Amino acid sequence: MTDDPISHCGIVALIGAPNAGKSTLLNALVGSKVTIVSRKVQTTRALVRGITMEGAAQIIFVDTPGIFAPKRRLDRAMVTAAWSGAGDADAVALLVDARKGINEEVEAILERLKGLRGPKLLILNKIDTVEVEVLLGLSQRLNEALGFDQTFMISALRKHGLDRLREAFAALMPPGPWLYPEDQVTDAPLRAFAAEITREKMFERLHDELPYQTTVETEQWKDLPDGTVRIEQTIYVTRDGHKKIVLGEGGKTVKAIGSAARRDIAEAAETTVHLFLFVKVRENWVDDPERYREIGLEFPRDR
Repeated sequence: MTDDPISHCGIVALIGAPNAGKSTLLNALVGSKVTIVSRKVQTTRALVRGITMEGAAQIIFVDTPGIFAPKRRLDRAMVTAAWSGAGDADAVALLVDARKGINEEVEAILERLKGLRGPKLLILNKIDTVEVEVLLGLSQRLNEALGFDQTFMISALRKHGLDRLREAFAALMPPGPWLYPEDQVTDAPLRAFAAEITREKMFERLHDELPYQTTVETEQWKDLPDGTVRIEQTIYVTRDGHKKIVLGEGGKTVKAIGSAARRDIAEAAETTVHLFLFVKVRENWVDDPERYREIGLEFPRDR
């Protein structure tokens, strides 16, 4: 912490349509893995905070769930979380997949952004996959639609253009003391991040076979006398058929998921991890307020 009067600190909300690359960008800006990434849409469910330093400025990034037209209760909770993150920020950055351009989801976000105060930045991502003429045209149309304070063209995956972007964010942060130690990269509890890591490994292993309504909870985290950690996690699915998919033949799939997750969790925990996974059917977990609290979302009361 610091009380240095020249210090700056603020929040930047990263918003965009699903799969725009927000989580990849957050990890790249912070310089460490603080949120999970997959090609499956709506991977990020709750607000994830990543923290980085740029000169005397502490920038707190909020990676929000992808904004889309919600149909189910869980969808509505995720979209509500995204807009709440944007509303509380000192600056909002709209990330657009340059390959997809302006679609219905981006148009809807642009319209709602008009009602938000504060600096708004446009970030065109995945520019290495698009011709320069297409990028310039896309930038022009988006700025005509809203009028962003600044526009950046980057590749989050290749980490191109991020230095300039980080400097721009730092310049927008208001004066004030840092809220976190300068070497801290996230405020996420380790046991919650461990559950997200396991969910990421499920995405990687199962791809489109993975049911959308699947969640992971860390039920036990026990520090053992030898300095290692015993972790028990439960994978909740809504049907017996989904349970069979996650388990795989002879339990091979869930063992592979556990092995991959254990390595990443051990790296995050900086110790040896003993991970035990259980798969349970809970048909109506998407209507259970307790499950939403566990994920970090506000439970929508209306159906």
